[in-house]
Amino acid sequence: MTANRKRKRHMYLKKIEGPRAVSLPDGTVMTRADLPPTNTVRWVASRKLLVVKGVMFGLITKKQAYEKYDLSEDELGEWISSYLADGKAALHATWHPERNQL
Repeated sequence: MTANRKRKRHMYLKKIEGPRAVSLPDGTVMTRADLPPTNTVRWVASRKLLVVKGVMFGLITKKQAYEKYDLSEDELGEWISSYLADGKAALHATWHPERNQL
């Protein structure tokens, strides 16, 4: 190769189902890299929220979340309904709505 010719490098992306990134209502962008690792065992509120937002805004499907994180339909459904009803605080293990009302 001569000094004047640069070698072209190509980057290949792995084929995946669905989008690689989605825009959230607050203007931020969420990518698949933002999702928790597949081997997550300790489900803190912040990780639950990432999965909930990923499903709600179309980054991953419910079926993908069930399989990727070994979640039951009931478990993910509870996370989503809790988030919709009371926000991120509801995803904490110690959240008790009756104690947190003004």
